[in-house]
Amino acid sequence: MRRTFRALRHRRLRNLAWWRTLTRPLFNRNLWVPCRDTVASGIAIGLFFSMMPIPFQTIPSALIAMKAKANVPFAVAACWITNPLTIPFVFSAQFKLGQWMHDSLNVPKPPFLGPKAADFTLGFLTSGVLLALCAYPLVHLFSALLPQHLPVRKSRLNAEDRRQRRRQSDAS
Repeated sequence: MRRTFRALRHRRLRNLAWWRTLTRPLFNRNLWVPCRDTVASGIAIGLFFSMMPIPFQTIPSALIAMKAKANVPFAVAACWITNPLTIPFVFSAQFKLGQWMHDSLNVPKPPFLGPKAADFTLGFLTSGVLLALCAYPLVHLFSALLPQHLPVRKSRLNAEDRRQRRRQSDAS
């Protein structure tokens, strides 16, 4: 992790203006320090994107985690539950979930998609939302049961936000 952090901050890259604007949010230490709220948000974001059938799921997961001020490493790691070994099982389960939702719950299918694509789309969207919604309270439960492993550091995050807002208002 440190090697990657140092490589991104290499002195040749550090002086490039476009590189600074891309990586400035990435170097916010609060996005890398695990605390209950940022880890819960990061895992929820990562699990949602792990269910999406898109290539390079970690990239949008990391970008949205940075924007949402969630823990970036946990968001990226949560994307790895769908890997080449698990993806066939996940995709078939998503297809069956979409079929079940259409047949049992009478959820309408999008008319512009074919019947199989509509079932699959319904399945992966539902599974992504459900996993994200389940992850957040489970991380908070884990933190309540084992506070030494995942502490609450709200004041530190809020203090950093206040400092950034003060800097932005002073610059305006």
